[in-house]
Amino acid sequence: MPRTTDFPLARLGVNEALKTITHSAASNIPGAEFASVSVRHRDQTLETVGATDQLADQIDAMQYELREGPCYSAVTDERFILVNDLSRAADFPSYGPRAVELGARSQLATQIAHNGTQAGLNLYSRRPDAFDRTSVQIAELFGSHAGIILGYARAVDSLGEGMHTRQDIGTAVGIVMERYQIDRDRAFEFLVRISQHRNVKLRAVAQQILDGTFEIQPADNGHPQ
Repeated sequence: MPRTTDFPLARLGVNEALKTITHSAASNIPGAEFASVSVRHRDQTLETVGATDQLADQIDAMQYELREGPCYSAVTDERFILVNDLSRAADFPSYGPRAVELGARSQLATQIAHNGTQAGLNLYSRRPDAFDRTSVQIAELFGSHAGIILGYARAVDSLGEGMHTRQDIGTAVGIVMERYQIDRDRAFEFLVRISQHRNVKLRAVAQQILDGTFEIQPADNGHPQ
């Protein structure tokens, strides 16, 4: 199923930057009338971000659902796809006619790959034969710019997750210290021991303590001393 609202990298600054790129692409790339960026998540689902209008969202979602179309192919397989008349797109027999019904006749999609990020810049036009060689060259430049932003966003997202995990563990240590009247080192050692005995990540043990679901089990070798 397509995802439209839970983009994990969609911090406000990144979303706004991608919107700026797609609006600029639609305004400056010869033939382009509306645009979007498709992102492929680690669970293989696809999501549209930075769309210039609702029609781009709608057409992208159709391609995700059909698993067919230049937008889908650019993210999952091909580096670059140009279709200058979707009514005669033999490679996309299900998608082409439906895209034309919605008002799209030409489509250009270029893959974005940067630091493990899989994405694509999607450009649409309501008229056939809208894109030329210059369109392709400029689209690749815009795609490179979008890739840099997405790569940066992934790095920031990973860093933020790590900081959040450390904060949770620190808070859990404080709760254990207060609950069992022990010092910080012993509280941390207790969490590590629980993590090892139960074969779960330390952050999962910390989360159980934070949400009040943690309980001592016989295999835990008793309370912290």
